Amino acid sequence: MTAPTSRPVVVGIDGSESALAAARWGAVEARRRNAPLRLVTAFAWTRNRDLVAGAPELGEQYRSDLRVHAERQLADAVAVAERTVPDRPVDGSVVVGSPIGALGEEARHAQLLVLGSRGRGGLTGLLIGSVAVALAPKAACPVVVVRGEDREPGNSAPVVLGVDDSPAGDAAIAFAFEAAAARGAPLVAVHAWLEHIYDAQIALMVDAAGTEEQVRSTLARRLAGWTQKYPTVPLTLDVARDAPARALVERSRDAQLVVVGSRGHGNLAGLVLGSVSHALLQHSHCPVAVVRR
Repeated sequence: MTAPTSRPVVVGIDGSESALAAARWGAVEARRRNAPLRLVTAFAWTRNRDLVAGAPELGEQYRSDLRVHAERQLADAVAVAERTVPDRPVDGSVVVGSPIGALGEEARHAQLLVLGSRGRGGLTGLLIGSVAVALAPKAACPVVVVRGEDREPGNSAPVVLGVDDSPAGDAAIAFAFEAAAARGAPLVAVHAWLEHIYDAQIALMVDAAGTEEQVRSTLARRLAGWTQKYPTVPLTLDVARDAPARALVERSRDAQLVVVGSRGHGNLAGLVLGSVSHALLQHSHCPVAVVRR
């Protein structure tokens, strides 16, 4: 177990089954990090002047009903988290405001923000909708979107890291090595090099073996310092002659976590909130971590 930290793991809750899966994942991760666990749900409330002027008691009743509904959703998620990790205290909070604004503010004080892959209720469209797309590139902490089936803690599946050659990728690399070390899991570093070859005829003329050897050597140098820092993490270099999105989605089938940076260039260009991230958020078979520099 790591040394305790006061910065919590925050989970966005909206009453969906996906949010409950996020609560379970977040509870295990909070225990792994020896961090507080905080579950947050938000509901937007805009005072309708016409309604208030005509029957203010109706407006207040509606607001009260929204809060009661949100509190029930939160209580269900807290119960799930407590059952998952009985020895980990859980803090729950109902926030009045927009989900993006509320969770964005929570991320400023968190070490990790966890979201479900589908949403409804107070955090409508929690993924592939406005919340995840808005928060992933700008949240003040890493964002994990929980996808795929629940896997038992201690699962030996690898952590998969999408690597590019930009300095911004260092944060994702650090996150992936730490995640693999904490889980006692191997790390697979994926570098796809077919992205910029659009012409099929040119692709046929590429020296595939020579290119892969060169890319593998570059990737090894890129990660050399990290392997020295984390000598107990088994590392596999996976040089893929494929498009980055397809390569990472395919490797997510056998992974317990896929990690990508929030901005990229080079062989995994535009690694997040471009085609690669959207493919992962929609099709990954395991949770996806988006890490800003």
